[in-house]
Amino acid sequence: MSDLSLQELLCFCAVVEAGSFQAAADSLHRTHPTVFNAIKNLEQRLELRLLDRSGYRVALTPEGQSFYRQTRQVLDKVEGLQRHAQFLAAGEETELRIVIGDLCSLPEMLAKLKRFFDDCPATRLHLQFETLTGPVERLMDNDADLILHHIDQADARMEFVALNQVSLLPVVAPGFLTFAIHDSITPEQMRDYVQCILRDTATHTATRDYHLISGAHSWTVSDQFMKKELILQGMGWGNMPVHLIREELDAGRLLSICGRYFKESTLQIVAARRSDRAHGPVARRLWDYLQH
Repeated sequence: MSDLSLQELLCFCAVVEAGSFQAAADSLHRTHPTVFNAIKNLEQRLELRLLDRSGYRVALTPEGQSFYRQTRQVLDKVEGLQRHAQFLAAGEETELRIVIGDLCSLPEMLAKLKRFFDDCPATRLHLQFETLTGPVERLMDNDADLILHHIDQADARMEFVALNQVSLLPVVAPGFLTFAIHDSITPEQMRDYVQCILRDTATHTATRDYHLISGAHSWTVSDQFMKKELILQGMGWGNMPVHLIREELDAGRLLSICGRYFKESTLQIVAARRSDRAHGPVARRLWDYLQH
């Protein structure tokens, strides 16, 4: 069997999808004989009868059905490759690396990113999820093009777009404390209770204590969802993003211990990138998109 011709494959799929040789010829801007001969040559190359021409409309033979499914996949990949080459020729990035921090509202953020990258099929999105100082470290190490997290806004190495604010509450499960909740609970009173904290994914950046009580027994977890579950089970207490525990607060399955010493805190979530780096056209469009 000699090598397959891309034009013959295009003609074959066009006939199947248009339903006739003439309709396929019109869609491809070719003559009827050109399309007819392309299919004839393809069948001869394959030594298979792909089309049943006995009816009013051409139909696929069983072998043709199987061959069509594979051919359609090949042509879709070829079209994707052509689009990719066009993006490369225009200077479009082939990939963007984005790090999402632990305090982001994932449903909202992922939906937003999906809408943007659906219109950038030639740019592959690489997502990474990091905690605490991990996102900023990835950005400073040039392992990320953009981070979605909270930052030190006075750091001139970064420029940012404000996205939303996240509130954090210190919470416990009902019955976790051996005393009644009041607005003057002290750190000393909480020192004997297990405090749930997140593991910082930074490897060489100085970390902050993030409300850690000195000398308290603590359990370290990898993400906010594990932390939330431990607190719900009455196995520890900790500060949680309000958007992750709103239902549990409303239902009374979690209780706030905010007061004189333990306060609600608010952090600004931003999109941040290096201010000393050049950014490609897709990255610039994403930056503009995040501002609206």
